[in-house]
Amino acid sequence: MFELIGFIVFGLVVGVLARLIVPGKQRLGVGGTLLAGVAGSIVGGVIASAVGTGDLFELNLLGAAIAILTAAVLIALIDGPRTRTGRRRRSRSTTTRRRRARSWR
Repeated sequence: MFELIGFIVFGLVVGVLARLIVPGKQRLGVGGTLLAGVAGSIVGGVIASAVGTGDLFELNLLGAAIAILTAAVLIALIDGPRTRTGRRRRSRSTTTRRRRARSWR
């Protein structure tokens, strides 16, 4: 039971560290951060155990580094694509509606 609680807490820490690595402001709540961190922790634990440095629930440096990098990639994918200026892309329908609204003024 305590291993699972520790896994969840470590997943939250991994998610927060991953959000610090990803540039810009993310529109992701605590739940999304927790899920990305836990997913990263699982991937890090599986890879670390495959390499032979530890078990899935064992905390080690290689597993933690892979977990943080995996969670950062997941957060970047969840957050969505950005343009060169750092802004989110708008759908064409939103842009078209704004142009039409301006032309009627």
